[in-house]
Amino acid sequence: MRILGLDYGSVTIGVAVTDPLMMTAQCLTTIKRKSENKLRQTFAALEAIIDEYHIEKIVLGFPVNMNDTLGERALKTLEFRDRLTKRVGLPVILWDERLTTARAQEILDETGFKKDRASRKQIIDQLAAQLILQNYMDYISGGGKDEDLP
Repeated sequence: MRILGLDYGSVTIGVAVTDPLMMTAQCLTTIKRKSENKLRQTFAALEAIIDEYHIEKIVLGFPVNMNDTLGERALKTLEFRDRLTKRVGLPVILWDERLTTARAQEILDETGFKKDRASRKQIIDQLAAQLILQNYMDYISGGGKDEDLP
């Protein structure tokens, strides 16, 4: 079994995947689209990844506000989750992604990654997806269960 991790943004989706032994999350790619509402090609790209890596579950970063409220981005993520679930027929688990993008930026700064802004953004999206997925895997390996999540 392998799990896919997604960091869903307005025009990009960072993608990460577990290794075959489900020990680590690894950056995979960034899917770009021309408009937030244009999802047909995005879903096709995700379906290809799901087939190639034999994905059985998806963990989707859920951008809850720091005060635990749901903003516009969270509502769009819920809509994306519903459409993705319907399209691919796999369970899609929401995972609190607070501060993952900030942590991804810190990691790039710590490693001295100095490329142009576009390259950095693409890596940050992938790294955020990796952090989301690794945090979920740590939760599961610690005895957490999907049904206990909100």
